[in-house]
Amino acid sequence: MCLILFAHHAHPDFALVLAANRDEFFARPTSAADYWKDAPGVLGGRDLEKGGTWMGVTREGRWSAVTNYRDGTRPKPASRSRGELVATFLTSATNAREYAEGVARIATEYPGFNLLTADGQGLHYVSHAEGASRLVEPGIHGLSNHMLDTAWPKVERGKQRLQALLATNESNLEDRLLAVLADRELADDHLLPQTGIGREWEKPLSASFIVVPGYGTRASSVLLIGRDGEVSFRERTFGENGSLLEDRMFRFAIPSWSRRKTL
Repeated sequence: MCLILFAHHAHPDFALVLAANRDEFFARPTSAADYWKDAPGVLGGRDLEKGGTWMGVTREGRWSAVTNYRDGTRPKPASRSRGELVATFLTSATNAREYAEGVARIATEYPGFNLLTADGQGLHYVSHAEGASRLVEPGIHGLSNHMLDTAWPKVERGKQRLQALLATNESNLEDRLLAVLADRELADDHLLPQTGIGREWEKPLSASFIVVPGYGTRASSVLLIGRDGEVSFRERTFGENGSLLEDRMFRFAIPSWSRRKTL
């Protein structure tokens, strides 16, 4: 993912409201969101080159997502895939806190990354740049290709729009979140981050939804986890020039949360 906007325990009906865009080269082979054949309890897309994923959720309510940390001033080392971090968490039984702490200890084995891991006990964030994990407090948050809540223009704009959406009682929340993700507005030059890749790349990458030759937003995902344990996961996938390819919807109930309602 290259943009993740989320409300963590910041809404009376939802434990999580998350909207995220995955930006990637179109030449990289990918499968759209579905339940994994080798791990049927996991729902998410799949990177067919390395076998990992950028985002996923399990039937037990565990979820995880990763973004890359952009630093064009340093060469990328030959190392493990960031998508492995998400896939390993989703297919393991390790709790989110312990997993994030473990990732912090081996962070140098991966290219620059930001990782979110969550279970019923908490949401944790770890970045190679900090070298330690931390608990994410309830509230509205945004993550792109720098640290959690770094005030890049698309992060700030997205957080503001997410907060405004959650303040209303309108229906079709998924559609409205996807509209936030579809924003192609570019940041003004004086607001562009300086990550060592030059203005010719900083400018197009400043949009929430990216369209450049050979590269861009390939998937927009919305994950809603209700306080009653009802989960909806919707994913739109795109081809070059931002053309819509598929729009998939999945719904299920977290068994342990559903049982909790009857106690």
